[in-house]
Amino acid sequence: MSLILNIDTSTETANVCIAEDGKLLASISNPHQKDHAAFLHNAINDIIQKSSLKLNSLSAIAVTNGPGSYTGLRVGMASAKGLCYALNKPLITVGSLEVMAKTVIAAAPQNEPALYCPLIDARRMEVYTALYNSQMKEVFTPKALILNESSFEEILNTQKIYFFGSGAAKFEPIITNKNAFFLSIEGSMFSMSYLSFERFFSGKYTDLVDSEPLYIKDFHLSPDFSNKK
Repeated sequence: MSLILNIDTSTETANVCIAEDGKLLASISNPHQKDHAAFLHNAINDIIQKSSLKLNSLSAIAVTNGPGSYTGLRVGMASAKGLCYALNKPLITVGSLEVMAKTVIAAAPQNEPALYCPLIDARRMEVYTALYNSQMKEVFTPKALILNESSFEEILNTQKIYFFGSGAAKFEPIITNKNAFFLSIEGSMFSMSYLSFERFFSGKYTDLVDSEPLYIKDFHLSPDFSNKK
């Protein structure tokens, strides 16, 4: 049996949950991004008490490592690492875009020939994004992208793409391709619980010393994915 504390402070809403063997037991959320630091430790204490557990009974600590809010990523990573050091528990990191994609793909029709594109708002017309197929294989790895009417054009001309996440709202008004579809996301902690358990079961832990958030620092931005880095 595994008990994993999952922490996600990468985006506007912070989430903390406890999962047993990948199945969600209890969760707490905070929709106020500026309050993530104050929220997190109280939420961890509350969820442990409400679950009638002790911190030492945890098997591992999992945290989203980005991309996303710089401050949120630092808050989540520092808290997760601190708990791992204090409790001598392994650290598991999960990509925030991966969690989003898993949430949508899990609810999508099986074997649909489509791609899935999470978009995290990075201000103005910039987003953090990646592209996945229905088997959760990365078609493009996480990167920063400045959106315009030609973004993803080459792929959209031949294949359906589902767009979702906080950055989708600013992309939907400027894209007219018939293969572009837009969805909302709900219940992402179910997906994080599943993904963190997969890593736990496979022993895919993250080194505490070398672990750091995936910020995706500024670099040359292409208007589409034709430049595969």
